[in-house]
Amino acid sequence: MGTRSARASVSEPREERHRFAARVLESRSPYELAREVARTASDPEGIGIMSQKGRTYAVRLDHVSLRAAPLLKQEALAVGADSAHARGIADHSVSETSVVLLATWAQHRRLAEKLERQPFGLRALGAEVEAALRAYARHGPRTVPGTHRSLRVGDRPRVMGVVNVTPDSFSDGGQYLEPERAIARAREMIEEGADTVDIGGESTRPGATPVDPEEEWRRIEPVVRELARDGRVPLSVDTRHPEVARHALEAGADMINDVSGLADPEMRRLVRDARAAAIVVHMRGEPSTMQDDTRYGDLRGEVYAALATLTDAAREDGIPADRLLIDPGLGFGKTPEQSLELLAHAGELRCLGYPVVIGASRKSMLGWALGGAPPGARLEAGLSAAVLAASQGVELIRTHDVGPTVRALALVARISEAARAPAHSLGSDPISDGPDL
Repeated sequence: MGTRSARASVSEPREERHRFAARVLESRSPYELAREVARTASDPEGIGIMSQKGRTYAVRLDHVSLRAAPLLKQEALAVGADSAHARGIADHSVSETSVVLLATWAQHRRLAEKLERQPFGLRALGAEVEAALRAYARHGPRTVPGTHRSLRVGDRPRVMGVVNVTPDSFSDGGQYLEPERAIARAREMIEEGADTVDIGGESTRPGATPVDPEEEWRRIEPVVRELARDGRVPLSVDTRHPEVARHALEAGADMINDVSGLADPEMRRLVRDARAAAIVVHMRGEPSTMQDDTRYGDLRGEVYAALATLTDAAREDGIPADRLLIDPGLGFGKTPEQSLELLAHAGELRCLGYPVVIGASRKSMLGWALGGAPPGARLEAGLSAAVLAASQGVELIRTHDVGPTVRALALVARISEAARAPAHSLGSDPISDGPDL
């Protein structure tokens, strides 16, 4: 047997082994798939149609009712898609279920049309799936207006430099407590390529001691005023106190980075009235207590739902959607493992429709992953985190190490440019062509 097999192998023509050069394509979007189809010299009219069929999009849904889930599965199967739900739906032992809907872009489109005519909330479900898919697939630049200056995102991964005017921040506490040093560092970051600078006067590391708002503003006031006079980049202020935010915006800041997620109605009204931008961050409790409870039944689902609730509240209070960004809050009420899971799936947050911000720079999750490395030895891990986030479509990377991060993300931008096909070669648009999803 062994001899015969060896002889068969020897006699097999070498050129037949890879005659057709079969390989699985790494197409991460309809645009990339459209480019591959175009390279076959396919009919240009068919490129958009074909590209809608080449990738399955798995959409997670929660709280689907007992009556809606079987009908959703039936309609999904009818268009060639499928859905998974709790087995308790079959024997009516559960009243609702989570669902994972599996369909290509084209199948999602057909399914959305069918769900418009169905009861039990399926019309609203279909509309929500449509919005999530379109937000997830969105590419291209957009502008986040601020009080005085605006931030452009989406054209390439953008960088936010971090300057902590504090004595106790985990990474650079005490280094920039003097205003002159903080201003100099911020200007250095801008020279290194920072698109915006985030100024903080209160440490939000786990277990940090709260700071009186008057002291917080005393620390950052000269820094904000001087950098606002420079006017070179939009300024963000990292604060959870409305009175500090008010002073900062009046002094020339453009954006509020709120680790409490604009949960305070006063902060929401302030941001609205000042026409400021805001980063809505996910955090449980306060910095001093946020690590007391890191239990989640569904980590990514709960963070996503919380950010949806917080941004909905902001919009209901009059803050325009184009002034909001979202941040999953790595390390804020999460274990290192949980923070890494959120980082690995950061692209999911794009489904909410807002620019996504990731701040992993020098955080303890990186030290944990490196076996206990101190903040000063986490540069390479921070760069890896930045590249991983940007490759998932995260628009803004928050970092202490601006120069190296800007250089690392330049490669991500070039790769993204190379992966997208020139418009003239795609035929019909794989996203917008055909009936609305």
